[in-house]
Amino acid sequence: MSENIVVGIEGLVGSGKTSICRELIKKIPNSVLLNAGDLYRAIVFLMMKNGAAVASMRESGKNLNIREMIDVLEIEVKVENQETVVYSKNVKLEERDLQSKETSLAVSEVSNTAENAKAFVFVRDLIEDLKKQYHVIFSGRATMKIYPACDYHFFIVADLEERVKRKCRQYEGKESEQEMRENIIRRDELQKKSGFYEYFPKTIEVDVTDCKTVQESTDKVLQYIKVV
Repeated sequence: MSENIVVGIEGLVGSGKTSICRELIKKIPNSVLLNAGDLYRAIVFLMMKNGAAVASMRESGKNLNIREMIDVLEIEVKVENQETVVYSKNVKLEERDLQSKETSLAVSEVSNTAENAKAFVFVRDLIEDLKKQYHVIFSGRATMKIYPACDYHFFIVADLEERVKRKCRQYEGKESEQEMRENIIRRDELQKKSGFYEYFPKTIEVDVTDCKTVQESTDKVLQYIKVV
């Protein structure tokens, strides 16, 4: 019996990573999407909701142990409709909160100083558990550092202006293109500073700037993937 594969998907802010992942699980039989980034987003969102300032979270540095916060906040990861969702104290966290502009920018800020090593182990164990039943589409940051045994590692890119347009559509025009451009540039800088925009020998860069649909972007990734 063939072993299930793990596909790591990373990329620039606004390049369409999540949309591509959701299309991949439609096209790869018996696959599941692990939204690893949502774990981090959940912790930061819940801390902000409880009154913690982003500056204090960032300045706390290595004292902010992400793995420890998973236990403190009673965070659980469950599979629903072929993808993982995050619960805290038995309450499901909504994607609109985890993907909000405020949460996204705060995560980019906090990730520069937080202690991530034990959280990486948590996610690695989660992948191994999911892999027993499914092909795993693993979306997040530092995917190769978390799971070096990825069968495939993709880094999705698109030019800045295209990413601005896509993010504006995602947020339904709630902020101007200039505000969105500044936000993306700031997040790109923070991601690079955190060491998350890193390439490895097995990394395949996929440029989706000219793709008109999610399907086109996904097909660019799929051409490299072989599932036995």
